[in-house]
Amino acid sequence: MDIDRIRAARARLNGQARRTPLLSSPFLDELAGRRVLVKPECLQHTGSFKFRGAWSALSALEPERRARGVIAFSSGNHAQGVALAARGHGTSAVIVMPSDAPRLKIENTRALGAEVVLYDRGREDRDEIGARLAEERGLTLVKPFDEPEVIAGQGTTGLEIAEDMMALGITRADVLVCCGGGGLTSGIALACEAEAPGLRVRPVEPEGFDDTARALATGEVTPNARLSGGLCDAIITPAPGKLTFPIMQRLCGPGLVVREEEALSAMAEAFLRLKLVAEPGGAVALAAALYHGEELEGDAVVVTISGGNVDPAIFAQALAARSNAG
Repeated sequence: MDIDRIRAARARLNGQARRTPLLSSPFLDELAGRRVLVKPECLQHTGSFKFRGAWSALSALEPERRARGVIAFSSGNHAQGVALAARGHGTSAVIVMPSDAPRLKIENTRALGAEVVLYDRGREDRDEIGARLAEERGLTLVKPFDEPEVIAGQGTTGLEIAEDMMALGITRADVLVCCGGGGLTSGIALACEAEAPGLRVRPVEPEGFDDTARALATGEVTPNARLSGGLCDAIITPAPGKLTFPIMQRLCGPGLVVREEEALSAMAEAFLRLKLVAEPGGAVALAAALYHGEELEGDAVVVTISGGNVDPAIFAQALAARSNAG
């Protein structure tokens, strides 16, 4: 993986992905005790950054191979990204999804034209299911994070952050990234290394699913004890990827861990202050900025809101908790 692959992905994404802005609010700044700049990938096509990696991966395939169809496994955001990218390329998509994924994500994936295959993530291996179906049907597997062209697509987010921070005259800051398998985190880290080396990328995860933070602290990858049951389903993975972890180990600062209650609170603040809808996993970076400021450095911080595909009941829960606290 290198910056040239990310730049090439950006060229292929031109006119396909939205360039999301950096947003700010004085209310968030006051709460965080520093300037907070929000990269709202919840405004990206399909409601998450995953469209970038999906389009990058499919557009890099040989036309004959792409025409046979693709397969992906995902709790929802990668699923929707691949489904839309496949539709945009005139090909088919099969998506292997956990049966406990938010209903909205399952319905949206089907609505985008993909075939959805559900599985029990507590007892079944999604990698095995995906590999088997790919072989049986002659499909190309598009991995959610441990795939060079997917990482490259996610890295275009970092190119935009670097450019916008330069325009603001900010050369040093922590960049907090919602982290599951590390595709977005490692892609942004590679982009910042090349274009804005004063920006330090730091992965953020929910408590109990902090495999990347542990691995960065110890140098050893140990999978999470649980693979399901958390609100932050979008960023629950067994362990960081074989491609992504070495990149994060080389380029990232220490990981940050937030509680689910903090993620829900951050969702409410994003809605009230920026009119953004964030899902729990997509709000963990903002939660770290707002409630873990003592672990950060500098007068400014960048945070990704990586996705906004949240079930209405969970969103209502976040707003109700904020209302009761206030």
